[in-house]
Amino acid sequence: MTTVDYQGATAESIRHHYDVSNDFYALWLDASLTYTCALWGEGDTLEDAQRRKLDYLIEGARATGARRVLDVGCGWGSLLNRLVGEHAVGQAVGLTLSDSQAELLRARELPRTEVRVENWLDHEPDEKYDAIISIGAFEHFARTGLSRTERVAAYREFFARCRSWLPKGGRIALQTNIKGNNVLMDKQAVRDLMFIIETIFPESEIPALSEVIEGSEKLFDIVTVRNDPDHYSRTCQEWLDRLRANRDRAVECAGELNVANYERYLGATVGHFRNRHLGLSRLILEAV
Repeated sequence: MTTVDYQGATAESIRHHYDVSNDFYALWLDASLTYTCALWGEGDTLEDAQRRKLDYLIEGARATGARRVLDVGCGWGSLLNRLVGEHAVGQAVGLTLSDSQAELLRARELPRTEVRVENWLDHEPDEKYDAIISIGAFEHFARTGLSRTERVAAYREFFARCRSWLPKGGRIALQTNIKGNNVLMDKQAVRDLMFIIETIFPESEIPALSEVIEGSEKLFDIVTVRNDPDHYSRTCQEWLDRLRANRDRAVECAGELNVANYERYLGATVGHFRNRHLGLSRLILEAV
């Protein structure tokens, strides 16, 4: 398939963020290096809440016991590990654009797992998947500055490809940040959001939930949707607390400027979700 002109963040922009340092991220993420919003239950540790999130999406995609599952934006492999280690998946394929993530993940030598440094736009599987899961990658599928029509077209390209990779009735489990519901921001909140867009996640655009749904129309039915901004506010606060507790070591790994930038980004993000400037959607979609 031909790459569309309005594709999302480039590999260079993804590496700008995720290739800071594996050791740096290990200081403040949970032990599985899951860098996406957790799903919190009563009494959960961060590790508990991250496992709960992975299981929720795996079960929603009906991936348990599946022959082949695709993870779009596999990060450091927590979902892949969960799929083959706890959910008896025959083969798990992970896509990432980060060389450092792929290097760490390949060194783990997870069984029945294939890791590709590859954009989903370039992915051409030899055979269909039984389920697809994508956690925290959708925000990178459309570049900053596109019109709504262009963004929806980019999202539709993703869903069209996923539909071609799945049988009828196959499911996608998708977790993504979304724009808040027209909640006004003060000047500092706007400055912080622009800082995150320009410094932390260049070339990426957070979708509106309506754009995600419009992009999937006539390809997938919506099975369930939930919005969990409080869960992401809590997750980011946990990450920020861990980063501050390990600040000296973080500076050794990534430098003072990176650490200061991440403190600002995480602290601002706690507020953005708490104040509903941003939402966190978890969707289950079924191929029609």
